[in-house]
Amino acid sequence: MQNQQIAVLSAPTEQDYARQASLVFDLLDVSVGTRYDYQARIVLFLNFVQQEGLHRNCFLAFKRCLAERTDISVSTKNKYLVTARIFLKELNRQGVLPADITQNIKSFSQSRKHKKDGLTDVEVMSLADYLQTLTSTATNTRLKALIALLALQGLRQIEVVRLNVSDLHLARKTALIQGKGRDDKEPVSLHPVTVRALREYLAANQIADGALFVSNSNNSLRQRLTTRSLQQIVKDCFAELGIEKSVHGLRHYYATKLIRAYQGDLLQVARYTRHSSISTLQIYFDDVQSEADLPRYYQTFEDIKL
Repeated sequence: MQNQQIAVLSAPTEQDYARQASLVFDLLDVSVGTRYDYQARIVLFLNFVQQEGLHRNCFLAFKRCLAERTDISVSTKNKYLVTARIFLKELNRQGVLPADITQNIKSFSQSRKHKKDGLTDVEVMSLADYLQTLTSTATNTRLKALIALLALQGLRQIEVVRLNVSDLHLARKTALIQGKGRDDKEPVSLHPVTVRALREYLAANQIADGALFVSNSNNSLRQRLTTRSLQQIVKDCFAELGIEKSVHGLRHYYATKLIRAYQGDLLQVARYTRHSSISTLQIYFDDVQSEADLPRYYQTFEDIKL
């Protein structure tokens, strides 16, 4: 079948496509953070359309273009593909496109196993030792509080930045967390170390109301911290210590640590990690079992020298 151009805009320019994408995502019932991610990721598809044109097979062509790239992971390719799919489906729903050109085109298949490693006990201890050497400045106490919530509570990044001061009940060692994909909040127990870090942070930064974590930069001073800013803060700290892991590696560490402590009782662990599906925790459990079994595997072939 020959590619047929779809008339969306008259002589569309890159700015026209970008404007259309902005309008589409502004009408989606998603969080501000998700909308920001869509708008950032759609640029790759818009650049592709600008060069190749918007035709009935352009979504499939975009997928094939992504498939040939070796500089990004399958997970990242799927994020770009999902964003383009949502954009095109919305154009069809709004009557801008005459057909849904994403039908019958699958996402990239990927393993359920974790692609990113969690931090090790050694790395977390190194991180803790480093944090103890820092003076109690506004910036340093914020870093300590962020690490405490990520490593000792296993909070997702979006859950951390959503926190308000009013969500904290430090005397009772609890906090109200708005989880992933949730509209309501649920109480979680706070570790004493987390409580102490939060108290020091609030005192040093003189924060008594509103967003718990705010920006210190001149461009967005006192505005709620974004997940991207949180990632940069933690990554800078990791770089200082030579830790080459993602921020999500702290949640991975948290879940793995609990699985070992509770000897594989995933239902009990899920109370703390708040995973909606035990199957996700099963992946962590499989990783723990595989790691524990490695010495026996190595010993099986210890007599073979090459």
